[in-house]
Amino acid sequence: MKKVNVCIAGGGSTWTPGILVGMIKRMKTFHMAKLVLYDNNGPRVAKMGEYAKILMKAHYPDLEVIVTLDKKEAFENIDFVFAQIRTGGFKMRELDEKIPLSFDVVGQETCGPGGFAYGMRSIRDMIELCKDIREYSPNAWILNYTNPAAIVAIALKRAFPNDDRILNICDQPISLLMAYSRLLGDVDYHDMVPYYFGLNHFGWFTKILNKANNYEDITDRIKKKILEEGFAPADKEQRDQSWLDTYAIVKDILTDFPEYLPNTYLQYYLYPEYKAKHLNPNYTRANEVMDGREKRVFEECDEVIKYNDAKKAKTYYQELNKQDAHGDMIVEIAEAILHDEKRYYVVMVSNENKLISNLDKDVIVEVLCKLGANGPEPIEVGEISTFYKGLIEGQHAYEKLTVDAYFEESYTKALQALTLNRTVVDAKKARKILDKLIEANKGYWPNLK
Repeated sequence: MKKVNVCIAGGGSTWTPGILVGMIKRMKTFHMAKLVLYDNNGPRVAKMGEYAKILMKAHYPDLEVIVTLDKKEAFENIDFVFAQIRTGGFKMRELDEKIPLSFDVVGQETCGPGGFAYGMRSIRDMIELCKDIREYSPNAWILNYTNPAAIVAIALKRAFPNDDRILNICDQPISLLMAYSRLLGDVDYHDMVPYYFGLNHFGWFTKILNKANNYEDITDRIKKKILEEGFAPADKEQRDQSWLDTYAIVKDILTDFPEYLPNTYLQYYLYPEYKAKHLNPNYTRANEVMDGREKRVFEECDEVIKYNDAKKAKTYYQELNKQDAHGDMIVEIAEAILHDEKRYYVVMVSNENKLISNLDKDVIVEVLCKLGANGPEPIEVGEISTFYKGLIEGQHAYEKLTVDAYFEESYTKALQALTLNRTVVDAKKARKILDKLIEANKGYWPNLK
């Protein structure tokens, strides 16, 4: 069986341990010869690299682990790149969240003005990253987790229109399937076939089938359970209070709009005033992560490095039966591509073949696909009704204008984008927020004129 070389771009991320464990879980089916951890933050990737070497020595002893800041060493002779970069780090994420909230507007990492700011930063670095990868490994698969995924996907399509080996993915649909599985108790999420449509962080499950039971439709069972019992996450990284609140509001969305099962991120667009009022402007999700997961993960790394023993990790990362949507999904997708397995996943693809027949061809949609050696084979959705079409077209216009603003260095396009966003709406408020974001993002954004 072929052994592949894998690079994690953003190797110093707190999400890296979950990916490492995902690799260990699948070492008998996803054979690797070399793993590279690449980052532009030397201290973070050095520490994560030490941790990775100790962990892999204990579980995957034949694997070569390389830690580097050098692009050539990172990307030369690579089969898969797992991209998870965060331009500006958590300090910029904190500003993304707090600046909108200072104007009583939703402050969130990927939604609203925060997502706009993050997107304007991510585009530059993701384009540069893909150019570097293509210089050294023209045929590598780039599996991209970098947020905000919808904006990044549009920008990458514009910069690399003919590159069919850039695949933009998101773990939230998988996280939701895990939660549905936990809720039902008798259906493994791996057996769920999720029919889905929309944009990234802006979509709906139309139906979910259980292939282990003759493709039984379990959609109504899931809806009934949520309405009667509420909803909670299953992913081990979604146990903070903000995530618990996020899943709990699914019951409200389903009560108001019972036709389809919603993506949790729709809460920010359907209830923007409510969410803005119930978010703490002084302590946001960024603070929660910096004080929680980031601190915890690096403490675990320190402990393992101190004792030079992988078994010293106190929590989840050595417990290989734990669910981690982020780590499991990206390795499983790479495995499906490598072995041409035609597995079902919800991923982002162009609507150029009119998968959603009454949306424009240039929309990057998120739909159910079969994944194999030739990439995604999307499942046609057909026509969608007025309510969903209207929401998606408005959101896509915002995303497209954001990308336009970046490439054209246009203040007007940026203002139009924020004004269109359902979390903002008011143009005068949009201008105030935009001016604050421009000030905060000097050195990251193009100079908007």
